[in-house]
Amino acid sequence: MDDMDDMDDMEHMRRALAQAATVRSTTAPNPWVGCVIVPPDSAADGSTVFAGATAPPGGLHAEAAALREAGAAARGATLYVTLEPCVHHGRTPPCTDAIIEAGVARVVVGIEDPDGQVAGRGVAALRAAGLEVTVGVAADEVAEQLAPYRKHRTTGQPWVVLKMAASLDGRTAAPDGTSRWITGEAARQDVHRLRSRSDAVLVGAGTVRADDPELTVRLHDGVEREQPLRVVLGKAPADAKVQPALELSGDLGEILTELGRRGVVQLLVEGGARVAHDFHAAGLVDRYVLYLAPLLFGGDDGHPIFAGPGAGTIGDVWKGRLVSIEQLGEDLRVEVAA
Repeated sequence: MDDMDDMDDMEHMRRALAQAATVRSTTAPNPWVGCVIVPPDSAADGSTVFAGATAPPGGLHAEAAALREAGAAARGATLYVTLEPCVHHGRTPPCTDAIIEAGVARVVVGIEDPDGQVAGRGVAALRAAGLEVTVGVAADEVAEQLAPYRKHRTTGQPWVVLKMAASLDGRTAAPDGTSRWITGEAARQDVHRLRSRSDAVLVGAGTVRADDPELTVRLHDGVEREQPLRVVLGKAPADAKVQPALELSGDLGEILTELGRRGVVQLLVEGGARVAHDFHAAGLVDRYVLYLAPLLFGGDDGHPIFAGPGAGTIGDVWKGRLVSIEQLGEDLRVEVAA
C-alpha cells in the first residue's frame, strides 16, 4: 500500500468519524460508530460513498446502516468503520455476518472493540472469511472520540466530566450566594449540548436546595433524545425540580460502579464546590470543562470552584493536559484532560 492509499484511508475514516459525531447523544449504552463504504469503481476519487451511523439501542449498527444504503454496490467495496464490527448476537445480528454476506472485499477499522464479547474476534472472523482487514487507521482520533465508551467497557465505570463555570478570578458566586448568570447564553447552550452527550448528570443535595436546578437538556435542534438520568448525592426535597432523581450516598468509586452497571457511559458532574472537590481529590475526573466569564469579583470572599483542602505544596499541584480553548460569545470554554 502506497502513501496515496494511506491518505485515502485517512480521508474515508475521517468521514466515518464525522458520521459517528452526528449520533453521539443518541446511542448509549452502545458506542457511537460511523461507517463509510467506498465501491470499487469510485475508490480512485471517492466520488460515490455510502454512509451510516449507529441508531438508538435496538436499531441498526453503523455497518448495517451503511450496507443498506449501498445495496449491491457493497460487493467488492472497501468498508471503513471507526470501531471493530461486532461478532455476537445482541439486539441485532453480528455485523461481521452482514459484511461477509454483502461481498465486501476489504474492511478498514479504526480501533478494536474493548468489549469482551468482541475484542479482536470481529477482525479474526472477517479475515477467516477471506476479507482483507486493516486496523489502526486514524486510531488516535477514533480512540479520543470513543474514550467514554472504552472506559466504560474496560472498567465498568462511566467517563466522568466535571463542568464548572467561574469568573476569571475563580469565583462561582458572590459572598451572598448570588450567581445567575455568570456566563452568557452561548456558554449555557454549550452546557446543554454537554448534557445531551451524557447519560447522567450529578449534583450534590446542597446545590439542589440552593439553586433548585432542573438538570434537563433544552436544545431546539429537532433531535429526539432521552433526558439524562438525574443523580443527587444525598437527599433532595420531594418537590425539587430535579425530581424524579436517583439519590445515592457513600463512596464515590462505588457510586460510579453502580452508575456504570445502570448503563451510564458518560457522567456529567455539575456541582457544587464540595462535590467538585471530592471528585477531583479522589482522582475520579477524566475531563474538566471550565467556562470562564470576563468577570472579576475582586476579592477572596466569593465562592470558590472547589470547597476543601487543596495541594499543600507546589510539587503536589495537579497538572492536566490542555485539550481545547474556544470562545463562546464573551466567555471561554477550556477543556482539560486528566
